[in-house]
Amino acid sequence: MARTINERYHGSLTALITPMKKDGTLDEQAATRLIERQIQGGTTGLIPSGTTGESPTLSHEEHGRVIEHCVEVAAGRALVMAGAGSNSTHEAVGMARHAHKVGADALLVVVPYYNKPTQEGLYRHFMTVADATPLPLWLYCIPGRSVVDLTPETLGRLAKHPNIVGTKDATANLTRPIAVRREAGAEFNQLSGEDGTILSFLAAGGHGCISVTSNVVPDLCSQMHRLWQEGKVQEAIALQDRLMPLHDALFAETSPAPAKYAMSRLGLCESTLRLPMVEPTEATKKRVDAALHSLGLLD
Repeated sequence: MARTINERYHGSLTALITPMKKDGTLDEQAATRLIERQIQGGTTGLIPSGTTGESPTLSHEEHGRVIEHCVEVAAGRALVMAGAGSNSTHEAVGMARHAHKVGADALLVVVPYYNKPTQEGLYRHFMTVADATPLPLWLYCIPGRSVVDLTPETLGRLAKHPNIVGTKDATANLTRPIAVRREAGAEFNQLSGEDGTILSFLAAGGHGCISVTSNVVPDLCSQMHRLWQEGKVQEAIALQDRLMPLHDALFAETSPAPAKYAMSRLGLCESTLRLPMVEPTEATKKRVDAALHSLGLLD
């Protein structure tokens, strides 16, 4: 199973934004266009209802519908890794079961935020969610938002569960892939959650990236991974250099506000966010515009 996982879950995966109309309601027509654009751009996997998709502000019904819609539109042409994270284990289990019911391929479960559980609490949380469905599950470590770190040692314990097959690592610590491989094994799938460190993460043993930037430029992000996989390292580095201004601009303020603004500038969707998220400052907007212009995407 693990070898098959690494063959399937690699390259550029996209942490999808959730497009919304000006009145704040979900915009499924825009979502359909964005998913089609991702598939045409060569994206390997789609992650709906994750934190980039503003999952904390979605109702349970909306959360489930975003995943169901993504599965329907993707129609097997790209993998769907459903966001199933919550700081309530009971809620996470319910989200996981719903994702399985509507046909998602995998689950992405974030470290519970705010609660600050111990490592033993994290272990029991993830084991409980993993027991709830037969879907492969990725553990999402992002201490900047969850406060608590999921240590490599705990990852190693969790990797013994047959359904826990990988991690999304957003620590930006480039020794992590090495430490995780030591604890969880070389076949444990490792996906970066930091756009700016993709090539370094791959060089340290990673398999791909769950990207925010690929919302905006799915073709360029997937191309960079293909170049790396083909051994065209210098070409991959050159493309990384071209993408860095956009990576930096999209994280100049809390994501996904800059990403939604960028996509609105390209005419892909509205820039609408739900409170407490707000639109980027004018300084950040100018930064995003400059990055888009540098890639030839704006006149």
